[in-house]
Amino acid sequence: MWHRRLLVAAGLALACAAPLHGLAQGFPDRPIKIYQGFAAGGNADTIARVVSTEMAKGLGQPFVVEAQTGAGGTIASGTVARAKADGYTLLLATGGHAVAGALYNKLNYQTVSDFQMVSTITYFPFLLVVRADSPYRGLGEMLAAARADARGVSYGSAGIGSTHHLAGELLVKSANVEMLHIPYRGDAASVAALLGGEVPMIIAPPTAVLSNIKAGKLRALATTGAQRWSQMPDLPTVAEQGVPGYDVRSWAGFMAPAGTPRLIVDRLRAETLKALQVPGVRARLEEMGGEARGSTPEEMTAMVAAELKRWTAVVNDAHIPKQ
Repeated sequence: MWHRRLLVAAGLALACAAPLHGLAQGFPDRPIKIYQGFAAGGNADTIARVVSTEMAKGLGQPFVVEAQTGAGGTIASGTVARAKADGYTLLLATGGHAVAGALYNKLNYQTVSDFQMVSTITYFPFLLVVRADSPYRGLGEMLAAARADARGVSYGSAGIGSTHHLAGELLVKSANVEMLHIPYRGDAASVAALLGGEVPMIIAPPTAVLSNIKAGKLRALATTGAQRWSQMPDLPTVAEQGVPGYDVRSWAGFMAPAGTPRLIVDRLRAETLKALQVPGVRARLEEMGGEARGSTPEEMTAMVAAELKRWTAVVNDAHIPKQ
């Protein structure tokens, strides 16, 4: 009797698996939609379009990129978390995905477990930037000034709870100094404030400040990654300037809803990795300040979980109000 039950169970398992296998074998047979949570034409939107345009060649179906803005990218994340797990709905997630998980109390999804990671796409550092006429010639001088008089040193960011803001709070904690955070409404506003002398330093992605650095209006003090940034090899890292272990990089990558069949995930990942090897794609990501770098789903899952843990600790230590 036991062997008959075993055969029945095995048959049921095969019957359940067959539709999924068939779905994966025929994938894709229609366009794939990518949601991203930020303004059309911005970094996330551009990354999604550059990579998916190349992926479409191998998959034989077009991608449709939709900007679903608001609430730090969480609206787009929620849409994908609730979508059918069939590979036709993806999220272009950024470093803000883990930040939002640390900052928002009432998300309608779980930051890690409600998603099937596909692959990372790119990593990029932030830059600590001052005006060209700033008295601070290096980060060490600014940190020394902060230790001498916390009221006299501040930094600006793209807003409360942004990755830029948390990068600053991690710097404050790691360097054991006090610095006043000045939030602005986006990178453009923080750059304008720096140029206007409202704040002595800002933390911003390369795309927001490179044109003014090249024009001689701004000067970078440090890059936030563990290694020097390839486009500014003479610029030291934060860690090299007295804050050992400091490493903050944002990232972008594809996620699907949890439960998406592994055969489909593997197909999407393979095409992502192929796209990242195309010289034009790599060059475009580098122009945006990024480094093309794919991953396995497991590697991406571990990375996002680690980022969520780190930023949760920073939010709690800095007493940043949760939203």
